[in-house]
Amino acid sequence: MGRGRRPAGEVRRDVLAAAGRVLREQGMAGFTVEKVAAASGASKVTIYKMWPSKGTLAMEGYFASVEQALSFPDTGDIEADLRTQLHAFVDVLTGDGTGRVVAELIGAAQTDRALHEAYLSAYSRPRRDLAVARLQTAIDAGQLRYGLDCESVVDQLWGACYHRLLLPDEPLDHRFVDTLVDNLFHGIGA
Repeated sequence: MGRGRRPAGEVRRDVLAAAGRVLREQGMAGFTVEKVAAASGASKVTIYKMWPSKGTLAMEGYFASVEQALSFPDTGDIEADLRTQLHAFVDVLTGDGTGRVVAELIGAAQTDRALHEAYLSAYSRPRRDLAVARLQTAIDAGQLRYGLDCESVVDQLWGACYHRLLLPDEPLDHRFVDTLVDNLFHGIGA
């Protein structure tokens, strides 16, 4: 006798885990709903009920696979916390084929409206909100100047990492991140 229908939450978790694996192993070119269904034990019909497109499934699968690694620390030292988070971000982008996947997702989001919206709402905006909240906590604690434009700081730090990911003419590594944070905190003036 079978075990019956799995709870929707369990199916969703299994599908996202399978999607993350298939995406890292095969990239967007090899990513299919059929492969995710086979790897997760869920039907294609069930998957399409939960995700409107292959792209949205890929995006959520990617995020589910890296969410824990990209948590934002709050030790009370904003400079150290930025270094820690950006080091983790670079490790995600440079390890296990994930950088290629992110670049492919960003590229595909330019022509796939559902993926574009999923990228912004399920990944980019929540990640930005975490960084802005941590920067605002540092402002409130007197570690950063009042009136700082937190959104532009996010663009300066994480945007620079995305730039090196998408146009890899220079290394994307911890040394680069440390230079970004040093420039932010110690300025570039003489």
